[in-house]
Amino acid sequence: MRGLIHIYCGDGKGKTTAAVGLAIRCAGGGGRVLYASFLKDNKSGERAVLEQNENILLLENPDSVKFYKFMTDEEKESYRNFCKDTLSNIQQEISKNKYDLLILDEIIPTINNKILPEETVLRLLDSRPYLLEAVLTGRNPSEALISRADYITEMKKIKHPYDKGIQARKYIEM
Repeated sequence: MRGLIHIYCGDGKGKTTAAVGLAIRCAGGGGRVLYASFLKDNKSGERAVLEQNENILLLENPDSVKFYKFMTDEEKESYRNFCKDTLSNIQQEISKNKYDLLILDEIIPTINNKILPEETVLRLLDSRPYLLEAVLTGRNPSEALISRADYITEMKKIKHPYDKGIQARKYIEM
């Protein structure tokens, strides 16, 4: 059966957590996972666990990443180039046809913020190996992404501590 496309989206907490859970399930069962995250640095808590599993190839991030809206024009250009190179690396890796699952964590905001062209991401999805399952996370997926997806799970915020001014906490949100 053809590998399917999953989208974890919405304004609620849990999109990355769901992607990490699927990566762990796949790797724990003996599957091979290629995991890339965007708009995040190397300090995100899930990285330490993912790095320990020999069935997961975790692509590197910059040591520090600001929210895109706070980046200078120069930082935005540099980050666009980093993301473009990362997608190229992903394409090379998946062409080896040795992965069962591809995670593109927070790829959707890279499209929405025009960091990566949507057409490039769609080409990657369309050209992936036949059996490769793919997961994309982030808010507000486009109609083009939605039409390609086989699973769409929306995380809906009902209540969140951020609304009371509580910032992201180590071990829970980061």
